[in-house]
Amino acid sequence: MDRVDGKTAFITGGARGIGLGIARAFARSGAKLALADLDQASLVTAKSELSDLTTVETFKLDVRDRSAYARVADETESRLGPVSILCNNAGVAGDQHVTRLTYEYWDWVIGINLHGVINGIQTFLPRMLNRGGGGHIVNTASGAGLAATSSGLLYTTSKFAVVGLSESLRNALEPFKIGVSVLCPGPVNTKIISNSRETQPPTQVTAEEAKVFETIITQVNAVLAAGVDPDEVGEMVLAAVKANRLYIHTDRIMAGLIEARTRMLLDAMPPASKSRN
Repeated sequence: MDRVDGKTAFITGGARGIGLGIARAFARSGAKLALADLDQASLVTAKSELSDLTTVETFKLDVRDRSAYARVADETESRLGPVSILCNNAGVAGDQHVTRLTYEYWDWVIGINLHGVINGIQTFLPRMLNRGGGGHIVNTASGAGLAATSSGLLYTTSKFAVVGLSESLRNALEPFKIGVSVLCPGPVNTKIISNSRETQPPTQVTAEEAKVFETIITQVNAVLAAGVDPDEVGEMVLAAVKANRLYIHTDRIMAGLIEARTRMLLDAMPPASKSRN
């Protein structure tokens, strides 16, 4: 997709953080925007800012709600025209200690980080295919979707799934001229930890556990604050869409872990069979 001007981009989690950075980049390039988010106040602020650059429609949406997703898709395309750029960006960074796992926590993380991506694809992809003319899908995963880190079991599981989904979807959609990219960011200067806590399931912790947890959150927030600016990430996404690149990395923080994981996979394979005469 050499040009995005005049095209409609639908961005989930589009009112804050990376999603807003993506929205700004596409707005500056002339794309029309449909921003979906759970935070109504942030949607209002984002529309006020970006309307000076392009046409913007906003929708309060829980990406787990398939009926609402279909309604929002209909409203988007009636107002802005066909969506040809889909950015499945909404996500949470919450997790739960392995000794406290519950179905509720699994459903929360997987429901947003993975099913939210699936719902976006299943809502818009049939429309793209029926119209023809190509398009592009960007799925936000994480560096933690490429090699296991300390990001947590639930988060890592969801992000590995998004990477695999994206790689497979790219192969499947190549004949239809619909590109697929997967964003695998390292630390980005967002408030994802605080935002995630607004929707996470309740859990019972002791005062001492709560203190330890707050210390960890403070440390993680410091790492994120020193990370890449969301607007830079948005420009990376825009460039990847135009060039139809599969992987989008924001830094090289995962290089060593990816190399070590790849080596372990190769070393675990049986020896190559000796050639037979």
